[in-house]
Amino acid sequence: MRAMLPLRAVLQITACVALAVALVTAQRPESQPSFSARSELVILDVAVTDKRGGFVGGLPADAFRVLEEGQPQKVAFFAEQDAPASIGLLIDASGSMLVSRDRMIASITSLAEASNPDDEFAPMMFNERVIPVLTSRSGFTSDPNELREALTSNLAALGKTAFHDAVAQGIDRLGTGSHERRVLIVLSDGGDNASRLTFDELIKKVQSSNVVIYTIALIDRLSPGYDPGALRRLAKVTGGLAFEPPTRDDVSKAFRAIAADIRSRYTLAYEPADTSSGKIKNVRVIVDAPHRQGLRVRTRTGYVAGSPGAAASTRQ
Repeated sequence: MRAMLPLRAVLQITACVALAVALVTAQRPESQPSFSARSELVILDVAVTDKRGGFVGGLPADAFRVLEEGQPQKVAFFAEQDAPASIGLLIDASGSMLVSRDRMIASITSLAEASNPDDEFAPMMFNERVIPVLTSRSGFTSDPNELREALTSNLAALGKTAFHDAVAQGIDRLGTGSHERRVLIVLSDGGDNASRLTFDELIKKVQSSNVVIYTIALIDRLSPGYDPGALRRLAKVTGGLAFEPPTRDDVSKAFRAIAADIRSRYTLAYEPADTSSGKIKNVRVIVDAPHRQGLRVRTRTGYVAGSPGAAASTRQ
């Protein structure tokens, strides 16, 4: 049975428990599965697109199959909805990354205007450290004009690049947002010359969260640290998208595509059999729609079992 309750309608006790309560209460009929005294629900934010990259909506729950370590999982919750999200904007403020600063600000403003009205944005720039752009206590805003003014006043290029550390801190910042759905948009060349975290450590951090990452490679091929491969991998393991605009004029197109993708998602959840802490579990979602050919599915490729941000926990 398809559940169409908006995520913003769930009880907000804590971020993870809130979604878990929604997932369980959405399945109250006697025919629905029961959960153990303590359940961990793995939440998957899933995009389904056609050959042209357009979102494919209207698919029923029984068109989806979830595999963990190759084993079928019973889907406990299913919804297709444009749920609001907490969205981090992580902008590389080092070296030549901000040559087209005004164009970038205009593109980010367009993203906010095309997003769900209830989305909230946390703009951050980074060099050796992450610097919040907004001066408000929460660090988030849903107002495109406030977002544009804050970027115009505070965005400046300086310093080295602690890329790995910045992504990790961006994920942590999203944990203070109002919404269960969390998205991080990263604008960088992928280079790093100042982080404490290694890239492998960052990947495990990412898989310990439920954040979808979109990356836009700000191409500077003369930079010795230019690494679009790192950006592509971050997007792939979270079910996001990686863009490499051939010119800075194409950056706005990437932002428009990201805005559409964020709003075009399915939410699935299942209760895993093995919740051994610290183990990376590989996940795959398959869509079987006989009348739709060439469908492509994107979701996170795995999660770290037992990590607070990777699965929602609830007691019954």
